[in-house]
Amino acid sequence: MDLASEFPLNENIIHLNHAAVAPWPRRTVEAVQRFAEENMRQGSLDYPRWVELETVLRGQLAQLVNAPSPHDIALVKNTSEALSFVAYGLAWKPGDNIVTSDQEFPSNRIVWESLANRGVSLTQVDLNSNDSPEQALIDAVDEHTRLIAISSVQYGSGLRIDLERLGRFCHEQRILFCVDAIQSIGAHEIDVSACHIDFLAADGHKWMLGPEGLGLFYCRSELREQLQLYEYGWHMVEAIGDFDRREWRPARAARRFECGSPNMLSAHALNASLSLLLEHGMAAVEQAVIQRSTHLCRTLASMRGIELISPVEDDRRAGIVTFRYRDRDNPEQFQRLSNQGLFCALRGGGIRLSPHFYTPMAKLDRTLELISAD
Repeated sequence: MDLASEFPLNENIIHLNHAAVAPWPRRTVEAVQRFAEENMRQGSLDYPRWVELETVLRGQLAQLVNAPSPHDIALVKNTSEALSFVAYGLAWKPGDNIVTSDQEFPSNRIVWESLANRGVSLTQVDLNSNDSPEQALIDAVDEHTRLIAISSVQYGSGLRIDLERLGRFCHEQRILFCVDAIQSIGAHEIDVSACHIDFLAADGHKWMLGPEGLGLFYCRSELREQLQLYEYGWHMVEAIGDFDRREWRPARAARRFECGSPNMLSAHALNASLSLLLEHGMAAVEQAVIQRSTHLCRTLASMRGIELISPVEDDRRAGIVTFRYRDRDNPEQFQRLSNQGLFCALRGGGIRLSPHFYTPMAKLDRTLELISAD
Protein backbone atom coordinates (compact mmCIF):
# COMPACT_ATOMS: atom_id res chain seq x y z
CA MET A 1 0.00 0.00 0.00
CA ASP A 2 1.50 3.32 -1.11
CA LEU A 3 0.58 5.62 1.74
CA ALA A 4 2.57 8.52 0.33
CA SER A 5 0.36 8.38 -2.78
CA GLU A 6 -2.79 8.26 -0.63
CA PHE A 7 -1.69 11.35 1.31
CA PRO A 8 0.15 13.76 -1.03
CA LEU A 9 0.15 16.51 1.58
CA ASN A 10 1.70 19.90 0.94
CA GLU A 11 5.40 19.57 1.71
CA ASN A 12 5.32 22.87 3.57
CA ILE A 13 2.82 21.50 6.11
CA ILE A 14 3.43 19.03 8.92
CA HIS A 15 -0.12 17.80 9.54
CA LEU A 16 -0.41 16.73 13.17
CA ASN A 17 -4.05 17.65 13.73
CA HIS A 18 -5.99 14.42 13.20
CA ALA A 19 -7.66 14.88 16.57
CA ALA A 20 -9.45 17.89 15.03
CA VAL A 21 -10.23 17.52 11.31
CA ALA A 22 -8.17 15.08 9.25
CA PRO A 23 -7.12 15.27 5.59
CA TRP A 24 -8.81 12.91 3.16
CA PRO A 25 -6.96 10.08 1.44
CA ARG A 26 -6.67 10.26 -2.33
CA ARG A 27 -9.21 7.46 -2.77
CA THR A 28 -11.77 9.51 -0.83
CA VAL A 29 -11.27 12.54 -3.06
CA GLU A 30 -11.66 10.30 -6.11
CA ALA A 31 -14.84 8.71 -4.69
CA VAL A 32 -16.38 12.15 -4.19
CA GLN A 33 -15.34 13.20 -7.68
CA ARG A 34 -16.94 10.08 -9.18
CA PHE A 35 -20.12 10.66 -7.19
CA ALA A 36 -20.31 14.29 -8.31
CA GLU A 37 -19.65 13.33 -11.92
CA GLU A 38 -22.37 10.69 -11.75
CA ASN A 39 -24.82 13.27 -10.41
CA MET A 40 -23.94 15.66 -13.18
CA ARG A 41 -24.28 13.03 -15.91
CA GLN A 42 -27.33 11.04 -14.81
CA GLY A 43 -28.72 12.42 -11.57
CA SER A 44 -30.00 9.79 -9.15
CA LEU A 45 -30.57 7.10 -11.79
CA ASP A 46 -28.60 4.58 -9.73
CA TYR A 47 -30.05 5.52 -6.34
CA PRO A 48 -30.64 1.83 -5.43
CA ARG A 49 -26.87 1.32 -5.69
CA TRP A 50 -26.32 4.29 -3.36
CA VAL A 51 -28.61 2.63 -0.83
CA GLU A 52 -26.51 -0.53 -1.09
CA LEU A 53 -23.41 1.55 -0.30
CA GLU A 54 -25.16 2.83 2.80
CA THR A 55 -25.54 -0.78 3.92
CA VAL A 56 -21.87 -1.47 3.18
CA LEU A 57 -20.89 1.56 5.27
CA ARG A 58 -22.86 0.32 8.26
CA GLY A 59 -21.00 -2.98 7.90
CA GLN A 60 -17.62 -1.22 7.84
CA LEU A 61 -18.47 0.73 10.97
CA ALA A 62 -19.77 -2.40 12.71
CA GLN A 63 -16.46 -4.09 11.90
CA LEU A 64 -14.48 -1.18 13.34
CA VAL A 65 -16.24 -1.40 16.72
CA ASN A 66 -16.96 -5.17 16.67
CA ALA A 67 -20.71 -4.63 16.88
CA PRO A 68 -22.75 -7.86 16.77
CA SER A 69 -24.51 -6.69 13.62
CA PRO A 70 -24.57 -3.80 11.11
CA HIS A 71 -28.18 -3.38 12.28
CA ASP A 72 -26.74 -2.00 15.53
CA ILE A 73 -25.25 0.99 13.67
CA ALA A 74 -27.10 4.21 12.83
CA LEU A 75 -25.62 6.81 10.50
CA VAL A 76 -25.94 10.18 12.22
CA LYS A 77 -24.90 13.79 11.60
CA ASN A 78 -22.38 13.91 14.41
CA THR A 79 -21.43 12.78 17.90
CA SER A 80 -23.60 15.42 19.55
CA GLU A 81 -26.71 14.17 17.78
CA ALA A 82 -26.00 10.58 18.85
CA LEU A 83 -25.42 11.57 22.48
CA SER A 84 -28.64 13.58 22.39
CA PHE A 85 -30.53 10.44 21.32
CA VAL A 86 -29.37 8.85 24.58
CA ALA A 87 -29.85 11.88 26.82
CA TYR A 88 -33.37 12.62 25.62
CA GLY A 89 -34.38 9.06 24.85
CA LEU A 90 -33.96 7.60 28.33
CA ALA A 91 -36.75 7.87 30.89
CA TRP A 92 -35.11 9.81 33.72
CA LYS A 93 -36.46 10.27 37.21
CA PRO A 94 -35.76 13.30 39.44
CA GLY A 95 -32.74 12.46 41.58
CA ASP A 96 -30.99 10.36 38.92
CA ASN A 97 -27.36 11.19 38.31
CA ILE A 98 -24.76 10.72 35.61
CA VAL A 99 -21.04 10.30 36.23
CA THR A 100 -18.48 11.70 33.81
CA SER A 101 -15.02 13.27 33.95
CA ASP A 102 -13.88 16.88 34.29
CA GLN A 103 -11.87 16.62 31.05
CA GLU A 104 -14.67 15.99 28.55
CA PHE A 105 -15.11 17.83 25.28
CA PRO A 106 -18.25 20.04 25.47
CA SER A 107 -20.23 17.56 23.36
CA ASN A 108 -19.99 15.02 26.16
CA ARG A 109 -20.77 17.51 28.91
CA ILE A 110 -23.38 20.00 27.72
CA VAL A 111 -25.88 17.36 26.66
CA TRP A 112 -25.89 15.84 30.18
CA GLU A 113 -25.93 19.24 31.90
CA SER A 114 -29.02 20.10 29.87
CA LEU A 115 -30.96 17.44 31.79
CA ALA A 116 -30.86 19.52 34.98
CA ASN A 117 -34.41 20.74 34.33
CA ARG A 118 -35.51 17.10 34.58
CA GLY A 119 -33.93 16.75 38.00
CA VAL A 120 -30.89 14.86 36.70
CA SER A 121 -27.50 15.86 38.11
CA LEU A 122 -24.06 15.47 36.58
CA THR A 123 -20.99 14.51 38.63
CA GLN A 124 -17.74 15.56 36.95
CA VAL A 125 -14.89 13.51 38.37
CA ASP A 126 -11.26 14.64 38.66
CA LEU A 127 -9.54 11.77 36.85
CA ASN A 128 -6.30 12.59 38.67
CA SER A 129 -7.87 12.15 42.11
CA ASN A 130 -6.97 8.45 42.14
CA ASP A 131 -4.09 6.38 40.78
CA SER A 132 -6.68 4.87 38.45
CA PRO A 133 -9.01 7.11 36.38
CA GLU A 134 -11.49 4.25 36.21
CA GLN A 135 -11.51 3.90 40.00
CA ALA A 136 -12.05 7.64 40.36
CA LEU A 137 -15.19 7.29 38.21
CA ILE A 138 -16.33 4.17 40.05
CA ASP A 139 -15.89 5.87 43.44
CA ALA A 140 -18.30 8.63 42.34
CA VAL A 141 -21.11 6.18 41.63
CA ASP A 142 -23.96 5.91 44.12
CA GLU A 143 -27.40 4.30 44.24
CA HIS A 144 -28.84 7.07 42.06
CA THR A 145 -26.33 6.70 39.20
CA ARG A 146 -28.06 5.66 35.98
CA LEU A 147 -25.25 6.16 33.49
CA ILE A 148 -21.49 6.65 33.15
CA ALA A 149 -20.56 8.81 30.15
CA ILE A 150 -16.88 8.96 29.22
CA SER A 151 -14.62 9.61 26.26
CA SER A 152 -12.47 6.65 25.28
CA VAL A 153 -9.56 9.09 24.85
CA GLN A 154 -9.55 12.55 26.39
CA TYR A 155 -9.31 15.20 23.68
CA GLY A 156 -6.98 17.46 25.65
CA SER A 157 -4.54 15.19 27.46
CA GLY A 158 -4.79 12.08 25.29
CA LEU A 159 -5.51 9.94 28.36
CA ARG A 160 -6.78 6.55 27.25
CA ILE A 161 -9.49 4.98 29.41
CA ASP A 162 -9.67 1.26 30.18
CA LEU A 163 -13.12 0.74 28.69
CA GLU A 164 -13.17 -2.96 29.44
CA ARG A 165 -12.72 -2.40 33.18
CA LEU A 166 -15.27 0.40 33.30
CA GLY A 167 -17.74 -1.49 31.14
CA ARG A 168 -17.46 -4.59 33.30
CA PHE A 169 -18.26 -2.51 36.37
CA CYS A 170 -21.28 -0.93 34.69
CA HIS A 171 -22.51 -4.32 33.52
CA GLU A 172 -22.21 -5.81 37.01
CA GLN A 173 -23.93 -2.83 38.63
CA ARG A 174 -26.59 -2.51 35.92
CA ILE A 175 -25.49 1.02 35.09
CA LEU A 176 -25.69 2.21 31.50
CA PHE A 177 -22.35 2.82 29.77
CA CYS A 178 -22.08 5.53 27.09
CA VAL A 179 -18.79 6.16 25.26
CA ASP A 180 -17.73 9.11 23.12
CA ALA A 181 -15.23 7.31 20.89
CA ILE A 182 -14.39 10.10 18.46
CA GLN A 183 -10.72 10.11 19.51
CA SER A 184 -10.41 6.32 19.18
CA ILE A 185 -12.22 4.96 16.15
CA GLY A 186 -9.87 4.95 13.19
CA ALA A 187 -6.78 5.06 15.41
CA HIS A 188 -7.36 2.21 17.88
CA GLU A 189 -9.14 -1.09 18.00
CA ILE A 190 -12.35 -0.92 20.02
CA ASP A 191 -14.77 -3.67 20.96
CA VAL A 192 -18.26 -2.68 22.11
CA SER A 193 -19.08 -6.27 23.01
CA ALA A 194 -16.01 -7.02 25.12
CA CYS A 195 -16.33 -3.64 26.85
CA HIS A 196 -20.08 -3.99 27.58
CA ILE A 197 -20.73 -0.65 25.90
CA ASP A 198 -24.41 0.23 25.66
CA PHE A 199 -24.11 3.38 23.54
CA LEU A 200 -21.20 4.64 21.46
CA ALA A 201 -20.90 7.76 19.32
CA ALA A 202 -18.25 9.16 16.98
CA ASP A 203 -17.79 11.47 14.01
CA GLY A 204 -16.01 10.41 10.85
CA HIS A 205 -13.87 13.49 10.29
CA LYS A 206 -11.04 12.79 12.72
CA TRP A 207 -9.17 9.50 12.87
CA MET A 208 -11.56 7.85 10.39
CA LEU A 209 -10.23 10.29 7.76
CA GLY A 210 -13.69 11.14 6.45
CA PRO A 211 -15.79 14.27 5.95
CA GLU A 212 -17.64 16.30 8.53
CA GLY A 213 -21.38 15.73 8.75
CA LEU A 214 -21.48 11.95 9.11
CA GLY A 215 -20.86 9.76 12.13
CA LEU A 216 -22.02 6.60 13.83
CA PHE A 217 -24.27 5.75 16.72
CA TYR A 218 -24.03 2.25 18.17
CA CYS A 219 -26.92 1.20 20.38
CA ARG A 220 -27.05 -2.22 22.01
CA SER A 221 -29.98 -4.03 20.45
CA GLU A 222 -31.73 -4.76 23.76
CA LEU A 223 -31.86 -1.02 24.52
CA ARG A 224 -33.08 0.39 21.23
CA GLU A 225 -36.75 0.35 22.09
CA GLN A 226 -36.02 1.89 25.51
CA LEU A 227 -34.91 5.13 23.83
CA GLN A 228 -37.89 7.34 23.14
CA LEU A 229 -37.77 8.75 19.61
CA TYR A 230 -38.02 12.48 18.94
CA GLU A 231 -37.22 12.50 15.23
CA TYR A 232 -39.57 10.94 12.68
CA GLY A 233 -39.64 10.54 8.93
CA TRP A 234 -39.70 8.22 5.96
CA HIS A 235 -36.24 6.73 6.51
CA MET A 236 -36.73 5.45 10.06
CA VAL A 237 -39.71 3.17 9.44
CA GLU A 238 -39.56 -0.60 9.20
CA ALA A 239 -41.19 -0.73 5.74
CA ILE A 240 -38.76 1.74 4.19
CA GLY A 241 -39.56 2.52 0.55
CA ASP A 242 -43.24 1.57 0.79
CA PHE A 243 -44.44 5.15 0.48
CA ASP A 244 -48.12 4.26 -0.01
CA ARG A 245 -48.38 2.34 3.25
CA ARG A 246 -50.47 4.22 5.81
CA GLU A 247 -49.53 2.19 8.87
CA TRP A 248 -45.97 2.39 10.08
CA ARG A 249 -43.70 1.52 12.96
CA PRO A 250 -40.07 2.38 13.72
CA ALA A 251 -37.44 0.10 12.24
CA ARG A 252 -36.26 -2.65 14.54
CA ALA A 253 -32.65 -1.84 13.56
CA ALA A 254 -30.70 1.23 14.63
CA ARG A 255 -31.92 2.83 11.42
CA ARG A 256 -34.87 3.95 13.59
CA PHE A 257 -32.60 6.86 14.59
CA GLU A 258 -32.18 8.01 10.97
CA CYS A 259 -35.30 10.08 10.40
CA GLY A 260 -34.84 11.37 6.85
CA SER A 261 -32.77 11.45 3.69
CA PRO A 262 -29.20 10.23 4.21
CA ASN A 263 -26.02 12.19 3.56
CA MET A 264 -25.11 10.25 0.43
CA LEU A 265 -22.15 12.43 -0.51
CA SER A 266 -20.48 11.90 2.87
CA ALA A 267 -21.42 8.22 2.81
CA HIS A 268 -19.44 7.75 -0.41
CA ALA A 269 -16.51 9.62 1.11
CA LEU A 270 -16.47 7.80 4.46
CA ASN A 271 -16.86 4.44 2.75
CA ALA A 272 -13.68 5.13 0.77
CA SER A 273 -11.75 6.36 3.81
CA LEU A 274 -12.71 3.34 5.89
CA SER A 275 -11.68 1.01 3.10
CA LEU A 276 -8.13 2.30 3.52
CA LEU A 277 -8.11 1.67 7.28
CA LEU A 278 -9.65 -1.78 6.95
CA GLU A 279 -7.27 -2.79 4.16
CA HIS A 280 -4.33 -1.76 6.30
CA GLY A 281 -5.88 -3.50 9.32
CA MET A 282 -6.77 -1.77 12.55
CA ALA A 283 -4.17 -3.71 14.55
CA ALA A 284 -1.45 -2.36 12.24
CA VAL A 285 -3.00 1.13 12.27
CA GLU A 286 -3.02 1.20 16.07
CA GLN A 287 0.54 -0.07 16.28
CA ALA A 288 1.72 2.68 13.93
CA VAL A 289 -0.21 5.39 15.80
CA ILE A 290 1.25 4.30 19.15
CA GLN A 291 4.74 4.09 17.67
CA ARG A 292 4.47 7.72 16.59
CA SER A 293 2.95 9.04 19.80
CA THR A 294 5.53 7.12 21.85
CA HIS A 295 8.36 8.67 19.85
CA LEU A 296 6.96 12.14 20.47
CA CYS A 297 6.27 11.50 24.17
CA ARG A 298 9.68 10.10 24.98
CA THR A 299 11.57 12.83 23.19
CA LEU A 300 9.44 15.66 24.58
CA ALA A 301 9.78 14.28 28.11
CA SER A 302 13.57 14.52 27.79
CA MET A 303 13.58 18.13 26.55
CA ARG A 304 14.62 20.94 28.85
CA GLY A 305 11.83 23.43 29.46
CA ILE A 306 9.08 21.10 28.23
CA GLU A 307 6.33 19.60 30.39
CA LEU A 308 4.49 16.61 28.99
CA ILE A 309 0.75 16.76 29.72
CA SER A 310 -0.11 13.44 28.08
CA PRO A 311 0.35 10.27 30.15
CA VAL A 312 3.69 8.49 30.00
CA GLU A 313 2.36 5.01 30.75
CA ASP A 314 2.18 2.76 27.69
CA ASP A 315 -1.33 1.50 28.44
CA ARG A 316 -2.63 5.08 28.73
CA ARG A 317 -1.15 6.39 25.50
CA ALA A 318 -3.25 7.18 22.44
CA GLY A 319 -2.70 9.20 19.27
CA ILE A 320 -2.79 12.53 21.12
CA VAL A 321 0.40 14.04 22.56
CA THR A 322 0.02 17.32 24.47
CA PHE A 323 2.85 19.34 25.99
CA ARG A 324 3.55 22.84 27.21
CA TYR A 325 6.52 25.12 27.60
CA ARG A 326 7.34 25.75 31.26
CA ASP A 327 8.86 29.22 30.90
CA ARG A 328 7.41 30.52 27.64
CA ASP A 329 4.04 31.83 26.56
CA ASN A 330 2.36 28.79 25.02
CA PRO A 331 -0.05 30.66 22.69
CA GLU A 332 2.94 32.60 21.34
CA GLN A 333 4.91 29.38 20.85
CA PHE A 334 1.90 27.78 19.18
CA GLN A 335 1.78 30.70 16.75
CA ARG A 336 5.53 30.38 16.10
CA LEU A 337 5.16 26.69 15.31
CA SER A 338 2.14 27.36 13.11
CA ASN A 339 4.09 29.99 11.17
CA GLN A 340 6.74 27.35 10.48
CA GLY A 341 4.24 24.92 9.01
CA LEU A 342 3.37 22.77 12.02
CA PHE A 343 -0.39 22.20 11.92
CA CYS A 344 -1.46 21.31 15.47
CA ALA A 345 -3.85 22.74 18.09
CA LEU A 346 -4.05 24.57 21.41
CA ARG A 347 -5.89 22.15 23.67
CA GLY A 348 -5.85 20.87 27.22
CA GLY A 349 -3.69 23.67 28.56
CA GLY A 350 -0.93 23.12 26.05
CA ILE A 351 -0.03 22.34 22.45
CA ARG A 352 -1.60 19.19 21.06
CA LEU A 353 0.02 16.98 18.42
CA SER A 354 -1.93 14.16 16.79
CA PRO A 355 -0.15 12.13 14.09
CA HIS A 356 -1.86 9.26 12.27
CA PHE A 357 -0.55 5.90 11.13
CA TYR A 358 0.71 7.22 7.80
CA THR A 359 2.57 10.26 9.20
CA PRO A 360 6.23 9.98 8.13
CA MET A 361 8.63 9.65 11.05
CA ALA A 362 10.83 12.29 9.40
CA LYS A 363 7.98 14.78 9.87
CA LEU A 364 7.91 13.98 13.57
CA ASP A 365 11.64 14.52 13.88
CA ARG A 366 11.27 17.87 12.14
CA THR A 367 8.44 18.71 14.56
CA LEU A 368 10.69 17.99 17.54
CA GLU A 369 13.40 20.21 16.07
CA LEU A 370 10.92 23.07 15.72
CA ILE A 371 9.66 22.61 19.27
CA SER A 372 13.17 22.67 20.75
CA ALA A 373 14.30 25.70 18.74
CA ASP A 374 14.97 28.88 20.70
